[in-house]
Amino acid sequence: MSETDTYHLFGNLIRFHARGEMGYCLVDVTTAPGAGVPPNSHPGDNEAFCILEGNYSFTINGEERIAAAGDVVLIPNGAVHALRNIGDTAGRMFIVNVPGKIHAAFFSSVGEPLAQGARDFPPPPATPPDIPRLIEQSKELGVVIHQH
Repeated sequence: MSETDTYHLFGNLIRFHARGEMGYCLVDVTTAPGAGVPPNSHPGDNEAFCILEGNYSFTINGEERIAAAGDVVLIPNGAVHALRNIGDTAGRMFIVNVPGKIHAAFFSSVGEPLAQGARDFPPPPATPPDIPRLIEQSKELGVVIHQH
């Protein structure tokens, strides 16, 4: 299969617009209701979430923040952060990472490849994800998944 621009990970559809070639990674993300991103950190990549639709709950270094359409949430370099779509419908945001190489590798290596430009969530997997393997693979790519 040729490389795609769209991946599924943690209930998020991730579509690449830039993969770090120009000093940043830009992805358009649609998040299913109740889905999000587990606590993680990534020293070496700055991150900004630009909320386009819906409502998200962010936890950044233990502090909760609610963000809605029009809000921008900045993650300090290396901060432990998580997010969840707290709405009843899909949320949507742009995520910008600078310089972005860590996230470009992470999303495309750990995410499930989908058809180019896919807009529909795939069916749930038949088996649960291999969390220890995911944590180890993420660490190798420069993203630390923090367990509760």
